[in-house]
This record gives sequence, C-alpha cells and structure tokens, in this order.
Amino acid sequence: MRTGFVSSDLASGDARVPDHTGLSKEAINRDFPILSRKINGKRLVYLDSAATTQKPQCVIDRIESYYASQNANVHRGLHTLAEEATSAFEATRDKIASFIGGVRREEIIYTRNATEAINLVAQSWGRKHIRENDRIVITRMEHHANLVPWLVLAEETGAELEYIPVDSQGRLILDNISNIIDSRTKIVALTQMSNVLGTINPVDEIIEVAHRRNAMVLIDGAQSVPHLPVDVKALDVDFMAFSAHKMLGPTGIGILYGRESLLDRMEPLIYGGEMISEVRYDSADWAELPWKFEAGTPNIAGAIGFAPALDYLNSTGMDKIREHEIELTEHALDRLAGLKFIRIYGPTSSEQRGGIISFVDSEIHPHDLAQFLDASGIAVRAGHHCAQPLMGLLGVNSTARASFYIYNTKDDIDELVSALRDARRYFIND
Repeated sequence: MRTGFVSSDLASGDARVPDHTGLSKEAINRDFPILSRKINGKRLVYLDSAATTQKPQCVIDRIESYYASQNANVHRGLHTLAEEATSAFEATRDKIASFIGGVRREEIIYTRNATEAINLVAQSWGRKHIRENDRIVITRMEHHANLVPWLVLAEETGAELEYIPVDSQGRLILDNISNIIDSRTKIVALTQMSNVLGTINPVDEIIEVAHRRNAMVLIDGAQSVPHLPVDVKALDVDFMAFSAHKMLGPTGIGILYGRESLLDRMEPLIYGGEMISEVRYDSADWAELPWKFEAGTPNIAGAIGFAPALDYLNSTGMDKIREHEIELTEHALDRLAGLKFIRIYGPTSSEQRGGIISFVDSEIHPHDLAQFLDASGIAVRAGHHCAQPLMGLLGVNSTARASFYIYNTKDDIDELVSALRDARRYFIND
C-alpha cells in the first residue's frame, strides 16, 4: 500500500548541503573528500566526470544516515521507519520534477540508469507504436544506450533506422532534416550533449520538426542535465532520460521523464510486486503512475542520496556551472591547440560544446596515454566511450577523453597539458 509522507525534516535526514552562491575552489574541494586523495604520490586530478562524477560529503552523509537510522522498505509498511524511508524516497521525486522544469511528479519514473530509461521507452512505447516500414530517427553520434535499443527494435519490427549525419566538426547536419524526419517517422531519439564530441545539439529545432510530423522525441540527457539548465516543458520534449551518478548522486539510480498522457497508455516493462493495484489468479491491474513502472524493491538509498546532490547543484546554480565549464573548455581548447601532436574532436567553439574533450596523440595509443597520465595522478578515460560506430566515423578505434565538472580548475587542465608533453618525452623522446 502507499503510505503518506512524513515531515520534511525526517525526509531530509541529517545531510547538510553547503550553500554555494558561486564556485570557490577551496570551498568546492572541501566538499569532495576524494579530491584530497593522492594517486601515485600525486594530487588527484579527476578528469573523468563524463563517466561518473565524484560525490560531495552531503551525499555520502545522507546515504549513511539512511542506512544507520531509517533503513526500511518503501510503500509497504506502517511503522515509523517505513514511513520515514517512503517520505524521503518520494521527496526526491519532487525535487527531480522541479529540477527539470516543474513537471508533475507522476511523470518522473525511477530506473536503474539512463540506459534502462531509454530501453523502457523503446520496449514499452516502441513495441506498441512501431510497425514495419515506420521510421526511427537517431544521430550518428549516439551512445550505445541510445542506439542499440532502437537497432534491436527496428530489426524486430521491420522499421527503418535512419541517422542524422555529423559534419567534420562533430555537429549535426540539419540541412535535410525535414526529409530525414518524414511522415513515416514515429520517434526521434537523440543526445542533447555528445559524450564523445561534447557537442550540444539544437534539440529544440529537432523537436519542432518532429512534432510537425506527429513523431515523438526522446532526449538522452545523461550528459546535458548535469551541466546545463534543462526545462523539459520549455523544450516540449516527450521523453528524457538521465542518471544521478553523472550529477553528484549515487550510482544505480536513473530517471525517465515522460509525458503523463504517454506514460498512462504504456505497459510496464517489468512485472511483479509494487507495480500492481490488485492481483487475482486470472488477471492483474497495474498501479497508478509513477509506480506501475517501478516493480520490486527500488534503489532506496540511491534515490534518497540523490536529493542532496540536487540541492547542491541548485545551491551552486546551473547557470554558474555552465559558465564555469565554458571557461574551463575555452582554456583547455586553447592549451591543447598548442600541442601540435594532439588532435581534438568536436566543435571548436566552447559555446557549442560541453566540458568534454576527446583527443588523440599522433603516435601514442590512447590506452598507453591514459596509463601514463594515471602515473601522474590524472584520471582520464580511454576507449571507444560506448560509441563504436562514431569512432569508425572519426577514423579511430579509440580516443582519450578529458571531462570537467564543478570541482575542476584551470590548474587541472594545465597539469594535463604538462603531462601530455611528458608523455611525448617518455614514449618517443620528443
């Protein structure tokens, strides 16, 4: 049964979120205990936030306080612990709804991650609405999470999978968009910010074209929601997926936003306990939104721990976070441009990209480069970044990737550039 909410002080636990009106290096660093760690005797320079972000102390404290003083299952008990856990779990849903533009709480579905959120739409909405010869449109810069589910759905249904092309600077080519998104198109699914190129796509333009064709639009917001002010109502988007762990929150908790009118007509993806209103031996009725999509015991600690992460971002200000990352990206692009042996992928303008820079050394494999940087305490990503088709389009098997967040500084970028020069001397005596 659904229990009522308890008071906000019980819902919030004892997590204390710092009040940030700006981005102070000293204050931010105090909030993230891992940043005091030494790696191979060197100061940790964490440049892998596109993979997962570090967690502030308030998030760590809130998860600990839940397990230490409120641990219980949600929605299923009338005792004090169950009511406190349920209140905190559901209070986070309200914070999420507010964070992305003030949508209805019924439109916020908890999932394990953004990948599961996209799969939910592809399987639940897609199998009902996609037929042979229909068109599914995505872009050539998609993460596997927003490519493979549609590839499989197209194979299962006989639908056509069409791609919006990408130019040499990693920007979508929209000259022919009205022909790509045609009358047969049922859904357009695209990233708002590329996890490889850093490109910020003009999703508002694409949504407008899609809706003129009566097509739905799903936005992969895994990279955008943590870094940009995002208002799903202003965008007029139908679905959006994102993950807590890329925005200071815990792993294992993702979010699907969907229009209530669409979610109402969709079937659950997973069946079992918690997602029902009544079960009989010969039939069953589903619970109301949002719970009909949340079968079984959820990641309670993850949802509760996400609340102070959202508070932290709100207190800092998403506009300030965006301004900070533009400044860092401009500095990084400028410094890396001075290294003639480094090739950068993606837009040359910091206004057109987020704080993600993929690059290759002309002679050092990205994996070797990442290991060398790690010896200097610098954490970057190396590989295909779950975007193998895009790697083929770029003509490489893998890249190194540096990605920034609120705790990064220009000093971090300068250390990266210095270490890249050191790598040349180490590997090829340059």
